[in-house]
Amino acid sequence: MPCSNPFSRPILLLLIPVFLFSCTTPDPISQWETYEITLQTQTAYPNPYTDVELWAVFTNESADTLLRPGFWDGGNTWKIRFASPDDHSLWQWQTYTSDPKDTSLGGKTGKIQAVKTAGNNRFIQHGLLKMSPGKRNVVHHDGTTFLLVGDTPWSIPFRATAEQVKIYAANRQEKGFNAALLMSVQPDMKAEGPDARNTPQGFTRGFADLHEGHINQLNPAYFQYLDSLTDILLDHEIAPVYQPIFHGFGWKGLDVLGNTINPEEYVRYCKYLLARYGSKPAFWLLAGDNGGKDPGVKESGEMMEKWDCYRQPTGLHYNPCDDYIAEWAINNPLKHCEHYNKSWQAENWLDFQWAQTGHSGEHLYHKVSRMYENQPVKASANGEPTYEGMNDGKNGLGWWQGEEAWMQLMSGGTMGVVYGAAGLWQWKVTADEEGWGVWASQNKSWQETLDMEGSRYVGYLAKALEGYDIADMEKRWDLAEDNRPLLAIEGKFYLSYLNEGGKISIPTVPAGLPWRWFDPQTGEWGDEGITEVNPVFITPGQSPKVLIIGEPNKPMH
Repeated sequence: MPCSNPFSRPILLLLIPVFLFSCTTPDPISQWETYEITLQTQTAYPNPYTDVELWAVFTNESADTLLRPGFWDGGNTWKIRFASPDDHSLWQWQTYTSDPKDTSLGGKTGKIQAVKTAGNNRFIQHGLLKMSPGKRNVVHHDGTTFLLVGDTPWSIPFRATAEQVKIYAANRQEKGFNAALLMSVQPDMKAEGPDARNTPQGFTRGFADLHEGHINQLNPAYFQYLDSLTDILLDHEIAPVYQPIFHGFGWKGLDVLGNTINPEEYVRYCKYLLARYGSKPAFWLLAGDNGGKDPGVKESGEMMEKWDCYRQPTGLHYNPCDDYIAEWAINNPLKHCEHYNKSWQAENWLDFQWAQTGHSGEHLYHKVSRMYENQPVKASANGEPTYEGMNDGKNGLGWWQGEEAWMQLMSGGTMGVVYGAAGLWQWKVTADEEGWGVWASQNKSWQETLDMEGSRYVGYLAKALEGYDIADMEKRWDLAEDNRPLLAIEGKFYLSYLNEGGKISIPTVPAGLPWRWFDPQTGEWGDEGITEVNPVFITPGQSPKVLIIGEPNKPMH
């Protein structure tokens, strides 16, 4: 039962009572589209969010078993969301609950038949996200490469309206972005303002008690609205990157809860996000802007390992420290410095590590270089370079963003790149909205930042590499004479960024591979040809150029 807008609504809403389960015809579900089970409990729980757990086991005729947690959706309503990873299985499901007396939630059964999808959204065509075999990159479930080209509209969940997100998503999709980093709730305990979107100083509340240092009083209406926002992003082929409760600066730097949260509460909330959003494309960013060792982070990773049956990418995002203690962190036990961007490196639940290079406008590439070498292998990227327009419109402007993106990629951040703009990350309602220091802001509203020059250059990475199978490309500067920047899947694919143009010789490149020049400042393709023995490539001109060698797996635009 394909949908024209696959992420905006479930294929079928299964209603209780039980007599509907007697139907012998299984409900149809298109591959990778979300099927929603709705249950109504007859038990009055004082706090359903904390008092009871619900889950379902899905099993097909091949004995494949998928485990999906359920979530409370307000009142007496509970839901379970599921996506079939294939287009042919007959899935049987049964619900379970932590309250054995609640027969209106536990013991329910049903059948669904997976069928082929007619959807053209990339997430429907290729599936949810997972790590590549070599752990360096993200791919779809069918193996199609997903090079992260991320943006940081952190405050969308608690500040933006649906109409605004439509404007944002259309702009970012057109530029080539495919991921959006989100603070799932406003994390500052001391932040004040109207409980309203699109209002100066305003923000909506996901939890009524967050300002008191807890997240036990969940507001279902907040997350129902967030459903609509994330669906808009997915409709525009932009994957949400969910950060549960921030650990670093937060929204206004007013005492983020993540540093001191009760670990049990953090794990419960991460599981809620997994239940609510985990049947659709997602990244799980369990630590945001600190050292990765805040309360509940490791425990939440272990929970994800058990409960995320689709095994979507799970990782950490660090503050600007690495092998030094930043001035602002001296004598502050809540800011974990000297972490070397490798906390929990050996844990099975950890898939990626993201550095942060701060917001001073420096090009710092040593962090991703070090992270690339860490063992066991985890995908790496600079998850937060200088936002364009930081420091009152002065830092990280224009081509700075393009150079930063390409060199972070070349230096070992092979998972992809991330961009940000001052004013956008706060989702400033007006250009002069107050609440942030000069270092963090500029005189622009969220909408005025959308077409800042640097965003176009970062988006060009998606255009340049579209159609190429780059999964598990390695940092191989050693293959080029003079140690020029080079990524490679040896014998098949080679990628080099030459900041000032010039020459690159790659003696071991086999003859017969197509090559092309790409201009990262204009987004235009240049000369092309076929490799010969012991090839030498000379850029047309002395401006920055990108060399791509390899056979694309689909026609180029």
